[in-house]
Amino acid sequence: MKNINKDLSLKEIIDLINSSAINEKVNIINEIREIIHKISPFKNEPVDFVKWVYNENVIANDYNPNKVAPPEMQLLEVSIINDGYTQPIVTFPDEDKITVIDGFHRNRVGKESLIVKDRVKGFLPTVIIRPEVSDKNSRMASTIRHNRARGKHQVSAMSEIVMELKNRNWSNKRISRELGMDEDEILRLCQVSGLESLFKDNDFNKAWVSNDENVNDFQEFLGEVNEIDYELHKIPNEKDVDRIFHPYQDWELINYNFYGNAHLKWSKLQCEYKYKEFLQDIDLFKETMQNLVEHCPKSCEHNLTNKSMNRIAFLGQASVAYKYKIPCIYSSGFQLLTDEEKEKANNAAFDFLNNWLTRRGLEKVTLDEALLINRQVELY
Repeated sequence: MKNINKDLSLKEIIDLINSSAINEKVNIINEIREIIHKISPFKNEPVDFVKWVYNENVIANDYNPNKVAPPEMQLLEVSIINDGYTQPIVTFPDEDKITVIDGFHRNRVGKESLIVKDRVKGFLPTVIIRPEVSDKNSRMASTIRHNRARGKHQVSAMSEIVMELKNRNWSNKRISRELGMDEDEILRLCQVSGLESLFKDNDFNKAWVSNDENVNDFQEFLGEVNEIDYELHKIPNEKDVDRIFHPYQDWELINYNFYGNAHLKWSKLQCEYKYKEFLQDIDLFKETMQNLVEHCPKSCEHNLTNKSMNRIAFLGQASVAYKYKIPCIYSSGFQLLTDEEKEKANNAAFDFLNNWLTRRGLEKVTLDEALLINRQVELY
């Protein structure tokens, strides 16, 4: 093995993996899996060896006829965020890069979804297609088979592939066998491609072609984000001697986008799932709350001494803003947690709140009081 001594015991190998940095850890695990794969009774099955590789080394092919609409792409992102990668990306080694045969959109999610990319540390799960599927024709046929098995492909792109295979001297019979088509379907696809090439130079072809050359499946949001009226967040109060006020211009959380109406990079969906992921990590949540009160003391004093607000929710929302600059409007990410996870997050914030109050000589509160449950709240 390249990275580990063959004479090491299993325990020593595990200790080596645990003590290694992420890149080295992945390399060692890949090597071990490859060795096991070579002696596996299933070594002829690509899925027997899933290898994690840098996403920048995985490139798309130039012939995939499968196209996914924006809503379906978002659904795929949601699926991978919730369920994880349940299917690897089928690839073929191509010089110093790895070309996608199937899994183009899984590849895109791993690169473009900040939540997924961060979770998988910039890697992608891949399998290598069988060696006999090595030439471009066979790889194209494999891509089509994968797409057709899912029932998704574009007719125009399919016709182009059929014509390319025919130009490479593939017979209709071979195309039929390799792509899972009947010969009548191949004929129709040839006609589609033939009509396109026959009429492409005629004037009336303009009626068949969109004049808008700038239409994309995914368009960047270029709208302006409205400025926040921070006056709306001021809470006048002269009734509670324990209440500490700070003018809104001194609230440090303004600098962490707490009151914003959008994240600079992430979509609403990504913010909500990052919110969920953050609160699932109780140790990280506790550490961030401590950093929050140290670096945003005025914001915390202003809100944590306010008995008319849900102070548990504030700690969660403010911590997420402090850590990731996710605005509080995306706090619906809390609802993505299980009941058990919600309880753990609430308890962590509750304990922190009471410790914070005690250190300032203030009375502890019950969980119901902190959450504003079953009590009449006086509006300050």
